[in-house]
Amino acid sequence: MAITSANQLELLQTAEAVAREKMIDPGLVVEAMEESLARAAKSRYGAEMDIRVSIDRKTGKATFTRVRTVVEDEELENYQAEFTVEQAKQYLDDPQVGDTFVEEVPPVEMGRIAAQSAKQVILQKVREAERDRQYEEFKDRAGTIINGLVKREEYGNVIVDVGAGEAILRRNEKIGRESYRPNDRIRVYIKDVRREPRGPQIFLSRTAPEFMAELFKMEVPEIYDGIIEIKAVARDPGSRAKIAVISYDNSIDPVGACVGMRGSRVQAVVNELQGEKIDIIPWNEDQPTFLVNALQPAEVSKVVLDEEAERIEVVVPEEQLSLAIGRRGQNVRLASQLTALDIDIMTEEEESARRQKEFEERTQLFMDTLDLDEFFAQLLVSEGFTNLEEVAYVELDELLVIDGVDEGTAEELQARARDYLEAQNKAALENARALGVEDSLVEFEGLTPQMIEALAKDDVKTLEDFATCADWELAGGWTTVDGERVKDDGILEPFDVSLEEAQQLVMTARILLGWVDPADLEAEEAEGEEVEAEQEETGA
Repeated sequence: MAITSANQLELLQTAEAVAREKMIDPGLVVEAMEESLARAAKSRYGAEMDIRVSIDRKTGKATFTRVRTVVEDEELENYQAEFTVEQAKQYLDDPQVGDTFVEEVPPVEMGRIAAQSAKQVILQKVREAERDRQYEEFKDRAGTIINGLVKREEYGNVIVDVGAGEAILRRNEKIGRESYRPNDRIRVYIKDVRREPRGPQIFLSRTAPEFMAELFKMEVPEIYDGIIEIKAVARDPGSRAKIAVISYDNSIDPVGACVGMRGSRVQAVVNELQGEKIDIIPWNEDQPTFLVNALQPAEVSKVVLDEEAERIEVVVPEEQLSLAIGRRGQNVRLASQLTALDIDIMTEEEESARRQKEFEERTQLFMDTLDLDEFFAQLLVSEGFTNLEEVAYVELDELLVIDGVDEGTAEELQARARDYLEAQNKAALENARALGVEDSLVEFEGLTPQMIEALAKDDVKTLEDFATCADWELAGGWTTVDGERVKDDGILEPFDVSLEEAQQLVMTARILLGWVDPADLEAEEAEGEEVEAEQEETGA
């Protein structure tokens, strides 16, 4: 194919047709054509030459030019596309480094292979332009709902026509065993929009909790207007869900507003989600109260919250246990997701047995360590004493309130407790030294002998070893693995060391070792405070 023998306007007509079909700028198509023709010309004139093609936007005439750039003598590498200042004087008046000399060259004859290559370049550029246009159009629509048309299904993934391009609904983002046929209408949530070198850039979902929240926003005007807020959503897609709502207008019931007249509003959402049952519960800033609501329809007798561990114990009557747990643990799992708490459920009988066991263990502890009879030990436990440290170092007045305890008895109790603790500390320190603990760790303030012994058993024997520990290694914590919360036991967890305390201890050790400059810490803290202040001002 020769450019000179072709209808020059055909290039522009082709560009216009492709641009209309793909909904992109015709100029981008023409640029792709110019690049493809230039690539074909290089195969004729030489790959090292800087050949450029310019297509007149009015006539369609393609002009082929060769460009040479003036460079320093020592930088001359490509003799076909560059020349020195001295060489350039043949073509340019007073040439300077960076100047270019452009000369027109004859158009090339495009054979079958060159034509095919040019076509591939054009198609590639058009696809890139399509992806750019699609990204620009949808980048600000992530987090919204869109209606689309099913085009096809590939390996369980659904390709959806969203009007300005294609999007993908992956298999794991479909509800249950949903199946679609070409041209089916589908309502989806735009979960993410990102640039990808290949393939779809718009990722859809029907299982995201945000999808349900957006559906309620469409059905409940009070949510759209901000009178009611959805605080949390937990879903077992296609089966059951829990949604927590709060009203900022005391005259409006958030649950009733979301349910609607005769259940019309919630039923519209249920129908869209393939019959997914939805529990709408009132949100409460008091976590135990919120949890009781979240476990509906089960009735709760009592809750015990451990805020540090983000864990909560729930006590229910025996007949409510299966309802609280739910089928295959569904009810408690959704409640846990909704409240962001790890929940232990037990019956009243189990809780009573546990409390009795703790009472007996503490009674035995005081009998063994303080040489008390059972009755006196039970008195201590009944008054709320749980360990020897409390007995040894509590104010004397707190012991005097116990029936039958006078000042002499109270002092004797504290003396026995302190003697026992000192003996324990001495033994723990001897064991730690026998395990190879160095003085640097023993002398470090903030660690008890029992803590040092526990560290030694875990092969933490020097201050350097301690300084390399992570806070969660010391205090323990919770991590999520495959959607389930898993407990990580900490070395110092038996001593009730919190994450914050562990962080402080480790940082102090690093400062003592010279690994961290306190001035840097102060600067970071100051910077953090400034950022927080700016965010508060922006929010205001």
